[in-house]
Amino acid sequence: MSAGADSQLGRFLALHRIADYEALCDRAARDPDWFWRAVMEFHRLRFFRPFDQLLDTSLGPEWARWCTGGTTNIAWNCLDRVIEAGRGEHSAIEWTGETGECRTLNYQELASLVRRAAAGLARLGYREGDVVGLYMPMVPETIAAYLAIVSIGAIALPMFSGFGAQAVAERLADAGAKGVVTADVTLRRGRKIAMLEVIEEAVTSVPTLEHVFVVARDTVARFPEGGRTRSWDDLISASGELRPVELPAEATAMIVYTSGTTGKPKGTVHSHCGFMTKVALDFGLILDLQSSDRLLWMSDMGWLTGPILAVAVPLMGATLVLAGGVPDYPEHGRLWKLVQDYRITFLGVAPTMIRAFMQQPPEVVARYDLSSLRVTAATGEPWTPEAWTWFRREVGRDRVPLLNYSGGTEIGGGIVAGTVLHDDLEPCAFAGPIPGMGAIVVDESGNRVGAGQVGELALSMPSIGLTRGFWNDPQRYIESYWSKIPGLWVHGDFASIDTRGRWYIHGRSDDTIKIAGKRTGPAEIEAALLATGKVAEAAAVGVPDALKGSAVVCVCVPSRHAAADADLADELRSAVVEALGSSFRPKSVLFVADIPKTRTMKIMRRLVRSVLMHEPEGDLSGLVNPDSLEALRKTVG
Repeated sequence: MSAGADSQLGRFLALHRIADYEALCDRAARDPDWFWRAVMEFHRLRFFRPFDQLLDTSLGPEWARWCTGGTTNIAWNCLDRVIEAGRGEHSAIEWTGETGECRTLNYQELASLVRRAAAGLARLGYREGDVVGLYMPMVPETIAAYLAIVSIGAIALPMFSGFGAQAVAERLADAGAKGVVTADVTLRRGRKIAMLEVIEEAVTSVPTLEHVFVVARDTVARFPEGGRTRSWDDLISASGELRPVELPAEATAMIVYTSGTTGKPKGTVHSHCGFMTKVALDFGLILDLQSSDRLLWMSDMGWLTGPILAVAVPLMGATLVLAGGVPDYPEHGRLWKLVQDYRITFLGVAPTMIRAFMQQPPEVVARYDLSSLRVTAATGEPWTPEAWTWFRREVGRDRVPLLNYSGGTEIGGGIVAGTVLHDDLEPCAFAGPIPGMGAIVVDESGNRVGAGQVGELALSMPSIGLTRGFWNDPQRYIESYWSKIPGLWVHGDFASIDTRGRWYIHGRSDDTIKIAGKRTGPAEIEAALLATGKVAEAAAVGVPDALKGSAVVCVCVPSRHAAADADLADELRSAVVEALGSSFRPKSVLFVADIPKTRTMKIMRRLVRSVLMHEPEGDLSGLVNPDSLEALRKTVG
């Protein structure tokens, strides 16, 4: 373990005279009151009125209340606090689009934009508790609109910018949204996508919606005076400025919907004090985001990473670099070029994205200067050792730490992570649980499993970042997380802890494949396939089998130099047998050009299984590449 004296975490440990990370996790578990207060004090998070009680579990751990009696505001902490600390002229947002256009806002300019938007919303009657949707590409106005909404005590509802009208309408209607901010168009791979048209179709089935605010990116938008649709420029131009209002610390700041395997999407609820503090812990302490950093993490507001970045970067007074479009267009090496040109110090990626980059010629990444990088981080699908090693070598040049990070929308951030203090991690590993989470790995009865054994990832105590329930659906919240093992939050991921105390995530527990009494997660099978070097992506699922109970079917995207033929299928079957034994020999191997994924680049194995079994496919709102699903249907027949 390195000294890490210049890291945020190293300074925190030294300040509190704590020997190491493991000792910090132990103390946080024993004394959460001390821990969360220490995090707030370390980052100088501000309350208008100090809270009387940090944690109130009188209604049970499922309904924990935090910072009772206190008042605060996320936007106040992200902007006013930072400007008062002397960083008003520091670059807050630097944006570039697919065609190379650029914009920059410093903290003073961002705060002015936020205050003008807040004043415009207030003039139109928006108040605490009103829900305002965000259906936006990642442009500076998106961050400003988010902060303006929470600034006045309204509730932000971020949505994936690739949603169709039905998915947008479903979320706006369920939340009872009063307004929505959108763009007229956005660009993706050079194609103009009409976002306003999607909203106009969606709002016909949202009776509560009073206003649509349009950020003009294509032409100067003109709308009838006093109508429902108004321009963003009009919203911010005629109302002066309004500073963040004082709010109860537990006031709802945001609703983020997640797609379930069945039923309607679940609206997770996040409070001002909860989301702010959890983000400060995860990014400002564990992942070591510092005020001098320039962060690039190509994301979307509909994925929790988007709102996290909108809060984490200004909380630390750092610079957020936003890039419109996708990481490999208009050139294969666009992501690496952005790192080079914008001197990125903190880069976030998804393992699925990296596996795609591995299929490009090696000279693509080699031609760029990536020496500015200080930290890299990743979340999404579990890593494979090959992708981890490639990224560390080709991007990090074997000198930049790779911080694995995993949690969920319902968590408000992460459960497990790597840290800059742990520079000797094995590929795919996490340093351990994030302190204050009470993370454990248990069997089906709630007993902790032994070293090396795979079990359910669970939380044994409430965390400040946990969702405050599901919007208008408290019973579903209890059934989803607190009912499987009484007294524990069961997250739905498989995990294990090795003899060195390293943690590993093995994918969703509902993707478990059980064959002839043996249980495994799809990640192990997929890792064996990917290790051949002949497969770029893979999804392994279990289907009913009369003899074994279940059989494995593998859906694979061949590597760019591999032929999708019977010989390759046989080679892949043999690779699985060699890694896991003959019981797991795939029943069939199918080749496709793409695999269904969520907007967070997670493989949707449940959809693969549904297609293979000719069953109803359920909620498709989280699917980012619908063409892949149609192609899979044709392949299966």
